[in-house]
Amino acid sequence: MAIDNDTDFKTALGRLSIAQQRQLAASFTDHVLTLCDDVRVAGAVSAARRPDITDIELAALYQAAKSASVESYAQCGQDTEWAAQAGHFVAKAAMACVEPTSDSANPAWDAAMDARMARTCATIAAGQGTVNREADAQYKILEQQQNR
Repeated sequence: MAIDNDTDFKTALGRLSIAQQRQLAASFTDHVLTLCDDVRVAGAVSAARRPDITDIELAALYQAAKSASVESYAQCGQDTEWAAQAGHFVAKAAMACVEPTSDSANPAWDAAMDARMARTCATIAAGQGTVNREADAQYKILEQQQNR
């Protein structure tokens, strides 16, 4: 099934198990990981790919990613440092990857939205405006996952 809009994208994500969503959340976050140089974020994304990750590990990694998110947010300052803001959203995407499960959890959707925000901030920082193709890249990542 070709996905070319957010309604179909969110519906397809909602059909996945939490484990599958974590895998996709990690893939979406990987796509923007170069925008953040915090090892806690990279560690959370890497660990989210493990099928045997425990709830205790998820909680610890979530706290580490949350700390990175808070610290990067504090670095953004009053003048909105767009590159730092991009890093903040990558950290938030990593949080979605390892957020402890709940009945309403949709980690792939949350990571996708934060990844898009990170890419938007990065394009603004680079002077390229707000046009980017992150959503299209995410649609392709999901389609590739579904075709496995």
